Amino acid sequence: MTKTDKRNVLVSGSTSGIGEAIATAFARDGATVVINGRDRERTEAAAERIRSATGHDGLIPVAADLGTAEGTQIMFDAVPHVDVLVNNLGIFGAVPLFEITDEEWRRYFEVNVLSGVRLARHYTPPMVKSGWGRVIFISSESSLMTPSEMVHYGVTKTAQLSVSRGLAQEVAGTGVTVNAILAGPTLTPGVATFIADRVGADVPFEEAERRFMAEERPGSLLRRLIRPEEIASLVHYVGSDAASATTGAALRVDGGLVPTVVP
Repeated sequence: MTKTDKRNVLVSGSTSGIGEAIATAFARDGATVVINGRDRERTEAAAERIRSATGHDGLIPVAADLGTAEGTQIMFDAVPHVDVLVNNLGIFGAVPLFEITDEEWRRYFEVNVLSGVRLARHYTPPMVKSGWGRVIFISSESSLMTPSEMVHYGVTKTAQLSVSRGLAQEVAGTGVTVNAILAGPTLTPGVATFIADRVGADVPFEEAERRFMAEERPGSLLRRLIRPEEIASLVHYVGSDAASATTGAALRVDGGLVPTVVP
């Protein structure tokens, strides 16, 4: 057992998928975990699922749209301090490059990049003062291999790497670590819908998953979608005392999709 059970953990966008799995992993340690989503009912339902799965009562559901400055202020007011910040909130979707509007470019940047910037700008300085903290950005293999069907998404994921590395340099030597996680294609509700749209809603999911990985992500060595719990395992480690010498890094949990030995 580490000191995690005495710490506050905020996981943005944690009402399903990777975010919920990450929140569950920290809840199992006994940490106070802030669950976040835009919709109050969904946020409270996610907190109840995690409570049932872990037997842990230290869950704080906060409904706030962290893709906006106004929503972020709601979070600041509700949760003044965190020890571990996991910037998981993100959106994605397939759009032909020449059809991505200025409005969509801005929306993706606001949600995928500025949400984490705002949260880190607020919560990191107190971590520095206390001499301990963890800031984690959930990026993607798309940060290194821009997907042609969603260039705007890939751009935001690459931007996260720059923010993460820059922040790590800013807090060097303080006891606060900052890292990015390069998550590969993961079986979340959003990805299941994405695959159904691309392969065909009438195709059984196991076959749709196989086709998607073979045709659109053929470089994967795992040759299946990653499960959210597999991403959460790495995030949980990076957010722990055990990862004290890991900072300024882009850590891959991509199923071997990126065809290099370094990020």
